[in-house]
Amino acid sequence: MLKVIWLGHSAVKISGSKTVLIDPFISGNPAAPYGVDKIGHVDFVFVTHYHGDHVGDAFAICKKTGATLVAIHEIAVEAQEQGITAEGMNIGGTIAVAGVKFNMVPALHSAEKGTPAGVVIDIDGQRIYHAGDTGLTYDMKLIGEFFKPDLSFIPIGDRYTMGIESAARAVEFVQTRRVIPIHYNTFALIDNDPQAFKARVGSLAEVIILKPGEEYAL
Repeated sequence: MLKVIWLGHSAVKISGSKTVLIDPFISGNPAAPYGVDKIGHVDFVFVTHYHGDHVGDAFAICKKTGATLVAIHEIAVEAQEQGITAEGMNIGGTIAVAGVKFNMVPALHSAEKGTPAGVVIDIDGQRIYHAGDTGLTYDMKLIGEFFKPDLSFIPIGDRYTMGIESAARAVEFVQTRRVIPIHYNTFALIDNDPQAFKARVGSLAEVIILKPGEEYAL
């Protein structure tokens, strides 16, 4: 059984045969349910793009736990320069490490270094899509057709990512069975209503609304 925990903003912890942490913005995150010291065991840290609210504590967590960082090439190189074990990759590529497969997919956004990305993770027979920060794009149709995610994490906060209307269309494009909204209500600029998102998605997918720190089992 896989368990996913939303840690506020875009931070997600996936626990199964291996533990994967995505975009671990914990320190300085007003929505984080607890601090870095309570993150526990981690095998991999995936960073979607080089913005402070996504890189977050990634390097510190890797140094503390020995986790492998997986990210776009430029972020991986910086991590390696700090003595962190890192797997660099790029959009369209796939790597498999210790039984976990990372498929890097496009995201439409900006970054201080490298290129923004999303990821589809194959772990324990499940496919999980984390969109990262992105606007609505037709690439999501290809992600849906090719990967058919069992669960997706989709941003809904607007302003810097998709808002409710475009995020609901993204759910349709991705053809996901379940979706958990992320990247909202961390700061006033991205306040939004997950219940409105759920209503807009309707019967397209099961919408799971979590509070930071809550978990969902697949």
